[in-house]
Amino acid sequence: MRPRTIAIANQKGGVGKTTTAVNLGGELARRNYRVLLIDCDPQGNATTSLGIAKQSLAATTYDLLMGGELATATMPTGRAGFSLVPADQELAGAVVELVNARGREQRLATALASAGALYDYVLIDCPPSLGLLTLNALCAADSVLIPLQCEYLALEGLAQLKTTLERVRERLNPRLHMLGVVMTMYDGRTNLAQQVVDEVQRHFPRLIFRTLIPRSVRLSEAPSHGRLIAEYEPAGRSAQAYAALADEVLQREERRQ
Repeated sequence: MRPRTIAIANQKGGVGKTTTAVNLGGELARRNYRVLLIDCDPQGNATTSLGIAKQSLAATTYDLLMGGELATATMPTGRAGFSLVPADQELAGAVVELVNARGREQRLATALASAGALYDYVLIDCPPSLGLLTLNALCAADSVLIPLQCEYLALEGLAQLKTTLERVRERLNPRLHMLGVVMTMYDGRTNLAQQVVDEVQRHFPRLIFRTLIPRSVRLSEAPSHGRLIAEYEPAGRSAQAYAALADEVLQREERRQ
């Protein structure tokens, strides 16, 4: 038994990767799945979003990539069934140190091999680039969830990311597949948002999730309080959206069995 591993990736910044990673992880844990979130971004935003101070970390994703043990790098989030491998700015050094390392793109996959049956789901929050850290995530993952902001230029980035995923699948990780595209920061009051959704639906009809994550001030505020949106505003539209997204993710994963 091995956990299902989902990389949450998009080379464009500010599209809701971290927000999706932490809130999807929280929703899966609320459904009694054992979840591990790996913060693979040197900015450490997923770590901060869960209310964890980066100044007091004993071990991080950096240690994991440098050959450390998964159990040592993992810490509780204070939420039942929800664990974290945190990150801080030290992770940026891994990119330099691994440049000439043997099997550099498989370091995270090797570390996760020890997860065994400890977790049901492993989520990896990727940095906003297609560099070595994201490559490690894609080599360790079974599937990729792509948050896509509802703006026109995001479509170009999606095509580029899709090409990268195909190359990773061909050369490094044949089990990798696209779980789906989730539209984020959706504002139903604008024509542009709906036009972008329609365009993604036209080009990727089997990949786009039905759930639309709304643009929300409360969703933006929640990380500054170290809380998930289901904790910060449980009855709000954003909390309901991430609950619906978790249901869709589970349905797609079940169909793959």
